[in-house]
Amino acid sequence: MIKELAKSIGQYKKPTILAPVFVTLEVAMECFIPWYMVIMLDRISADNSMGNILLYGGILLALSFLALAFGILSGKYAATASAGFARNLRQNLYYSVQDFSFANIDKFSTSSLVTRMTTDVTNVQMAFMMIIRVAVRSPIMLVFSLVMAFTINTTLAWIFLALVPVLGGILLFVVFKVNPLFDKVFKKYDAMNESVQENIRGIRVVKSFVREDYEKEKFERTAEDVRKDFVRAEKIVAFNTPAMQFCMWFAILMICFLGSAISVKGGGEGFGSSALSSMIVYAAQILSSLMMLAMVLVMITIGRTSAERIVEVLEEKSTLTSPKNAVKEVEDGSIAFENVSFKYSSEAEKFALKNVNITIRSGETIGILGGTGSSKTTLVSLIPRLYDVTEGSVKVGGRDVREYDLEALRNAVSVVLQKNVLFSGSIKKNLRWGNENASDEELVRVCKLAQADDFIQGFPDKYDTYIEQGGTNVSGGQKQRLCIARALLKKPKILILDDSTSAVDTKTDALIRKAFKEEIPDTTKLIIAQRVSSVQDADKIILMHEGEIADFGTHDELMARSPIYREVYESQSRKGGRRK
Repeated sequence: MIKELAKSIGQYKKPTILAPVFVTLEVAMECFIPWYMVIMLDRISADNSMGNILLYGGILLALSFLALAFGILSGKYAATASAGFARNLRQNLYYSVQDFSFANIDKFSTSSLVTRMTTDVTNVQMAFMMIIRVAVRSPIMLVFSLVMAFTINTTLAWIFLALVPVLGGILLFVVFKVNPLFDKVFKKYDAMNESVQENIRGIRVVKSFVREDYEKEKFERTAEDVRKDFVRAEKIVAFNTPAMQFCMWFAILMICFLGSAISVKGGGEGFGSSALSSMIVYAAQILSSLMMLAMVLVMITIGRTSAERIVEVLEEKSTLTSPKNAVKEVEDGSIAFENVSFKYSSEAEKFALKNVNITIRSGETIGILGGTGSSKTTLVSLIPRLYDVTEGSVKVGGRDVREYDLEALRNAVSVVLQKNVLFSGSIKKNLRWGNENASDEELVRVCKLAQADDFIQGFPDKYDTYIEQGGTNVSGGQKQRLCIARALLKKPKILILDDSTSAVDTKTDALIRKAFKEEIPDTTKLIIAQRVSSVQDADKIILMHEGEIADFGTHDELMARSPIYREVYESQSRKGGRRK
């Protein structure tokens, strides 16, 4: 885990090393100053001339400025290193997710990935800063203070040494008790974020069904679960401070008592008030170092849980990779499914697709019909290799899709998904996802093909119109047409429309199909639809039923031999007696 996280330090190695170096120098100064004060006060007591006072006072001032400078530098380098580390960590996480296959993404929920990139990275950043600064400072301060205390008075220093195991035991008790609670908390964080994400994404549905109170109660329950676990953890952490303070005040009391006795017995020789003051300062330093160490260990405990969740994503390898000596060019848009069976995970009992055999020639228009859950989308997802087949093979351009370079294959296959997605930015920027170097003339051409140009010209800013996140400021039909235009801009050899005209009227649907037929005749077109009219004129129609191909043929052939197809057609036509 540490090795994987260390990769994210990257270009911030120098401040990562300098931060603990300057922390060490800062602690050395802080521990040296009380010891020097004993000498200074003894010398000034012996000779209280102004020259002597200025000399020793000047040295003390210089030491104080050195401690301040070292502290500032250590803080600066620690902040630079931790912020840079967090930046690289988020970047590496984001890049890892970008390389994931659909199967990898299915393994992690969206809310969990968001939590890992935000809350978890912040926790690890804080732990990292604590490690390179406070975790270095505390033990060094503890050791230096003990050593300096022994140089002043061995008898009294043993009081500190005797208390260290007690305080260490308290720290270990807190860490081991708190650790499992934080494991639970972060899983509940995922659930809370998922609830928020689901609510915001479906806010229109929530309001239309007047379910705001229900959603508030659901979120309140989730938030209350997180609160309870945090309270339990904080109660244990809170026990740490008073326990340590009790031990250290006891130590200071014993030092004052025994120190006074030693001073009186020795008549002030060898152990005076200045030495007693320094011992109290070292007691305070030991207390503060142990308090900081406790805080560090709690942060490291939280950070460890977050780090494990981050590393889980970083170490996840994509289930889909380009092979060595991958084929870089797709010859044509022909498609062949050969004995294809598929299930979404090896643990799944049921196959989503079973024994699919079908051949599609380049340039053909193929309609795909079937009831909900008949695996229409699953079928077309295998063509651009969004998933790998479980059995059999899928061939594009005469080659198994697993032989292609993934980028080359997906550049040749444009998919307009069932859930259309537009990103914040202008219409031009959204369209150029298909081809970042496309000219304005090319944008207009594909928009005319997708029947989108007319409504774009109606906007005040036309193609520079700003699209809100998720395309919320355009209608469902407009969004679909923009997504089709974007896909066409890739000049694909295979175009897949996954129920991508469901929100447009029948006239616009017919115009889009007509434009496809006339303008891109060499592109293989696969159209998943709910309306028979959308695929009636296709060269062939695939009829899906429960993950299998129930039939394959032209509209007339299916009308003649397929009772399922005939029933669907008649239920959607006037002949079927549909009300108007």
